[in-house]
Amino acid sequence: MRRLIGRPTTVRARIVALAFAPALALLVLWTFTMVSVTGELRALIRLQGVYEDFGTPVDTAIGQIQIERRLAATYLGAGHRTSAAPDLMEQQRRTDRAVNAMRHAIRDGDRGRLSGRQRRALDAVVGAADELEELRHRVLSRDISWDRAVDAYGALVEPGFDVQSALTALQAGQLAREAQVVVELVRVREFVSREDALVAGARAAGRLTDRQYATLTATVEHRRVFERTYVADLPTDSRVLFEEFQRGELHRALTRSEDALLEAGPERAGEAVAAEAWRTTTDRAVKRYMELCTQAALNSAERGRAFAYRELIEAAVVGGLGLAAIGLSLWWAVRGARRISRRLEVLRDSADLLTTRQLPDVMKRLSAGEEVNAAVEAPPLAEAEAEPDEIGQVGRSFNAARLAAVEAAVRQATLRRGLFAVLLTIARRNQVLVHRQLKLVDTLERRTEDPEALEQLFRIDHLTTRMRRHAENLIILSGAAPGRRWRRPVPVADIVSSAVSEIEDYTRVEVPPMDRVGITADAVADVVHLLAELLENATVFSPPHTRVTLRTGRERGGFVLRIDDRGPGLGSGPLHGALRILSHPDDFDPSRHDRLGLYVVGRLAARHTIEVTLHESPYGGTTATVLLPEGVLANLESQEPEVLERTDDVSPLP
Repeated sequence: MRRLIGRPTTVRARIVALAFAPALALLVLWTFTMVSVTGELRALIRLQGVYEDFGTPVDTAIGQIQIERRLAATYLGAGHRTSAAPDLMEQQRRTDRAVNAMRHAIRDGDRGRLSGRQRRALDAVVGAADELEELRHRVLSRDISWDRAVDAYGALVEPGFDVQSALTALQAGQLAREAQVVVELVRVREFVSREDALVAGARAAGRLTDRQYATLTATVEHRRVFERTYVADLPTDSRVLFEEFQRGELHRALTRSEDALLEAGPERAGEAVAAEAWRTTTDRAVKRYMELCTQAALNSAERGRAFAYRELIEAAVVGGLGLAAIGLSLWWAVRGARRISRRLEVLRDSADLLTTRQLPDVMKRLSAGEEVNAAVEAPPLAEAEAEPDEIGQVGRSFNAARLAAVEAAVRQATLRRGLFAVLLTIARRNQVLVHRQLKLVDTLERRTEDPEALEQLFRIDHLTTRMRRHAENLIILSGAAPGRRWRRPVPVADIVSSAVSEIEDYTRVEVPPMDRVGITADAVADVVHLLAELLENATVFSPPHTRVTLRTGRERGGFVLRIDDRGPGLGSGPLHGALRILSHPDDFDPSRHDRLGLYVVGRLAARHTIEVTLHESPYGGTTATVLLPEGVLANLESQEPEVLERTDDVSPLP
């Protein structure tokens, strides 16, 4: 399956990713909760500013419409017998200025601070104000009665109370109740203003119908009921203001005037109160009610702000704790991931150490014949087993596998040494037999005069010599040294001739004249064996009708022999493998039986620091270059060379 893009590739990254997903979900939930909780609180803090920007212009416009309503009632009640038209038109201009200011504030203000309900309430006020011109036209043309006009103006004022309610609807609990009480008390001002308009119309008309009188009395009763009902529900600071007003002379004068209206009946209601006294009382009462309601609203807004600040502080504390919890969870996840990753890294490093250093070192020491203690060479990882979790179980399993691997290496090396010992024993016994056979052949050669028999004896001698070399191969691969020894240096020419005599197709080898250079006594046997292996490879891996040539000479501070064949040559892969065997002969692999000669050459070359390389031959085959260093060369002029004869120092084995 194809790996997903961006998929974590380490255990630490995966653990952090697993912890990050719920932490991100918690963060989103926390953000949503904080926005939801603080949204209402921030709206409470903005309440006073919102009311000043939008509510105050609405209040002012409503106040002017209420005054215009009273003058319109007077104008319509008096009929053509009055000169109230100039006053009404002047008031209409003042109303227009207030309404235009309200429109400007609502349409051009920062409506982004408002909710959908508040925008709809403000738009309804503007829509009601747009109907003012049509109502005025009916008033000035006397196309409506004065009491109907009072009702029509009241319909224009009514949306203003919805604005008051909407602007304070963001509060909750006790604050919402308090705000609603203030809104209802604002209607008391409207009732007083409506009473004033009805009285003005009645005085201008000179009488009241039963329906008009019922409307007036109902308005008076509504004003009193609303005041008795909602003043008691106000908080202490606002309630005290209203109670002081109720105990004052202005409120008593208003009550007396209303009582007079209620007692006069419809016929005498217009004359029940003096015009100037009524005008002064209602104007002052309306103004005072407006001041009281405004102060009550300010008190409510102040409490709302205080409540909002407290709640915001609590929300900030809770939010800070929430963020701290989220951060702590992420920190804990990262810390746990780092700890788990560190424990896994210990296991990984230990595995790398085992495979790259410990096992190779143990194998090298075992190959050198050292005794190795598996428990010492593979000590357990105490940290990996410290905890009883899955990683601890893996650590214990790894420790067991580690010890088993070292013990297996020790057993394998022991078996290998035993195998080599068996091979060495067999090779030594074969070497003794071959040595005895060579002596017997020599004796027969000296006694035989028949040419044909002598030729057969020479062939037997040649085959026996090859058998001796193959037995020595087993000895060399077993790590021991052949038994042949020389006491004095031997010329290179004799060494090459002896090497040629040890291969089957010796007649195909061309040996050129050579410099008078000697080989030290302790290296003679190994050099002969090395050259014989290379010459045999050259003859075996080249066509039988071709020749194998030798080139010699001094180069690079030593003596060089080059063996050229005319075979198909080696490809880059086999050539690289052959060079690796020559440079690392100790990594003998018994399964590679086709490369035994190269292993033998590599071990013999390493024993005397002889450099053996393979490369392409100028004749199309392969060239083996043997560089004999100065350490194996000897000066034949200072000492008498030894004749290369069979001087095998081999002890017979049972």
